[in-house]
Amino acid sequence: MPKEFTYTDAGVDREQRAESKKALGILSRTYERSHHGQVMHLPYGNIFPQTEDTFLDLVIEGVGTKVLLAQLVDKYDTIGVDAVAMAVNDVIRSGATPLAISDNIHAQASSPKLVRQWLEGIAVGAEQADCPVVSGEIGDVSEIIQGIREGAGFDMVVASIGQVASNKIITGRSIKPGDAIVGLRSSGVHSNGITMVRKILFREWGGKYDADAKLDGLNKELALEVLEPTAIYVKPLLAAAEMVTVEAAVHITGDAYLKFNNLTRFSPGIGFEFTNFRPQRIFHVLQETAKAQGLTVTDEEMFRTFNMGWGFAIIVDKKEEDTALRVLAKTGAEPEHVGNVTGKPGIDIRHGDKRIALV
Repeated sequence: MPKEFTYTDAGVDREQRAESKKALGILSRTYERSHHGQVMHLPYGNIFPQTEDTFLDLVIEGVGTKVLLAQLVDKYDTIGVDAVAMAVNDVIRSGATPLAISDNIHAQASSPKLVRQWLEGIAVGAEQADCPVVSGEIGDVSEIIQGIREGAGFDMVVASIGQVASNKIITGRSIKPGDAIVGLRSSGVHSNGITMVRKILFREWGGKYDADAKLDGLNKELALEVLEPTAIYVKPLLAAAEMVTVEAAVHITGDAYLKFNNLTRFSPGIGFEFTNFRPQRIFHVLQETAKAQGLTVTDEEMFRTFNMGWGFAIIVDKKEEDTALRVLAKTGAEPEHVGNVTGKPGIDIRHGDKRIALV
């Protein structure tokens, strides 16, 4: 019987991460240092006041082990887009407009060739997010950072700060049963679950295929398919927020659809039903390849780990859904109705002929 393979088996222990996150409470004692009023708690982080009428949202994010895939194929001009995307897509969850970006790269060696490619990707991402890169730092730390390609090891982190008017904050507190969930199409795997992807798909980490494998249904060589940069949703979200009341915004990243549980802390008694999924071929390849290796990655695990075709979602009143879909479509975001808010706690996913209750 095939062995079930989970994200924990791949090397990312969800339970340990959850336990470790409890330490974040230590930082709450710094909130009294806020200079212009109280820190505001939101479903996916905190924002802090800048003036009586405006708040700032500061986010720092990285691209994790996707940098190893860039090294594997010696291609570094897209990874910066991922880094920017992870930060700015988080900033906009509060309704904030990204104002600026700063990057930090720790390198095995700051090769001029690599630096140019890293920064080219960051610049492209910043252009898509419509904000400047105002600062950054590259440190040579060869004793800390090692790569799978000689001299090419690196880790990339990007921070972004955004601003939102007090009366435009997306709080997640007004969600109610019957509200519509609108999904925005992802560009593929994005930058989450890559540890599992690497260990199942790529021979370099014990998987099945070489990086340049050409598989049925994929438009690119395998590694390039996974390296497809994360979509940036700044312009679609801000356009929608101008026309409708966005009750919640979710960047579907780590923990995938489990992230919707965060909203229940602010709107207790609700749940979510998802009925529309069109995962890109790469997600099917992952499950098929695991099966061929005597492993099973269950559908439940896929929805706990991957975006499964929707990289971002907004929740709006049902009466405003058509307007939201129309506005988002004009931005090229490929929006679709993907589900509804329910009055039954939990996350209910209907995919194909299966019904999955995520816990």
